[in-house]
Amino acid sequence: MTRFVVLAASVAALGGLLFGYDTGVISGAILFVAKGFALSTATQEFVVSVVLIGCVLGAAGAGWLADRYGRKRTLLCAGVVFGLGALGSAFAPNVELLVAARFVVGIAIGISSVVSPLYISEVAPARYRGGLVSLYQFAITIGILGAFLVDYAFSASGAWRPMLGLALVPSVALVVGMLVMPESPRYLFKIGRRERASAELGRIYGDAESARVEETTIEAGLQLKEAGFEAFRLPDFRWALFIGVALAVLQQVTGINTVIYYGPHIFTMAGYGTAGAAILATAAVGVVNVVMTLVAIFFSDGLGRKPLLYIGCAGMAVALLSLAGAFAFSGTGAGLGPIALVSLMLYVGCFAFSLGPIVWVLIAEIYPLRSRGLGMSVATLANWGANFVVSQFFLTMVEKFGASATFSIYAVLCIVTLVFVARFVPETKRQSLERIRVRA
Repeated sequence: MTRFVVLAASVAALGGLLFGYDTGVISGAILFVAKGFALSTATQEFVVSVVLIGCVLGAAGAGWLADRYGRKRTLLCAGVVFGLGALGSAFAPNVELLVAARFVVGIAIGISSVVSPLYISEVAPARYRGGLVSLYQFAITIGILGAFLVDYAFSASGAWRPMLGLALVPSVALVVGMLVMPESPRYLFKIGRRERASAELGRIYGDAESARVEETTIEAGLQLKEAGFEAFRLPDFRWALFIGVALAVLQQVTGINTVIYYGPHIFTMAGYGTAGAAILATAAVGVVNVVMTLVAIFFSDGLGRKPLLYIGCAGMAVALLSLAGAFAFSGTGAGLGPIALVSLMLYVGCFAFSLGPIVWVLIAEIYPLRSRGLGMSVATLANWGANFVVSQFFLTMVEKFGASATFSIYAVLCIVTLVFVARFVPETKRQSLERIRVRA
């Protein structure tokens, strides 16, 4: 693997860092936004979840943009939109304009969540693809942790505007970085720019023979008549889409973003007395999230995608049942706080090496080249739709059913996910993208 490949994947992964920061920072900022604008519970939920409506819109158009204008230009566009949304959030004079700015941020997140893993998967050699695409999830976790630390740094003063505005820094980094990165060679082959595509394959593989073999495989894949919406007529594409959409939804309905968006709120329910203490506990969970994502980077191409999913889903279910039991039997007593912290660390740690990165790897792999943008877009659209539903109604579920019942539901869905993976998900490790076939 050449340094060029690592650099290209790392720059594209900045889209994930922005994804993580902009979705994580609201968990601490909302505590102070709610006070400053005197928001009701329903309005707080909407301020948090409106970004996801933007994500749905961004994801819906990202596949078409990536196929029409290229992976590189689309990521550049996402970086610019990220920056505009960050500035708008930081200077919003009222809740209405804050909601509008967060919606803009959501559009950028939706675009990058499709195109960043798509770009990485198309520049990565097959034997390293799982680890390199997992860099995207790793960047998300770093962004989330950075957001928690920024929240904590400003929690004493309650200054939520710089919390939201600091997203401008990685936005600029993404734009500058992508300006000097090449276009995906697979996209270049797709649009007929074969000389340039061959040159980029040479940079990726570092030797002419490996590049020639890969070029032959890509050219053969382009002969398949699977392009645009015509692909929906093909049973194999529909089956791949079913698997991709189901994985994308299951990643969310197992509850991960309740911790990302409402971590401080959960710790407050568990007895942490101050906003600073609750945010610091959430940051500790964020550290676990970063560290455990490294497991996927180093083992997804050796151990495989499915074993990591088995272990992770089982561990998530155990952690959620522990958390549900703690809320059921401890109330808000002194022992609940440590149990909540350990349970959430285990839960997030297991997610970090399984459903977190592996779902992004798989939905970037299982579609044919001509329809990869479309497939990624539909699966990611489903992901953000499920994310919106979970985040929009989490606080309402806790109020109506209680924390114990809410976390028990998420635990059951982790078990459902494990069964789905065992029954339907293919193992794709170390296979060329063009050789991966999902059969109905």
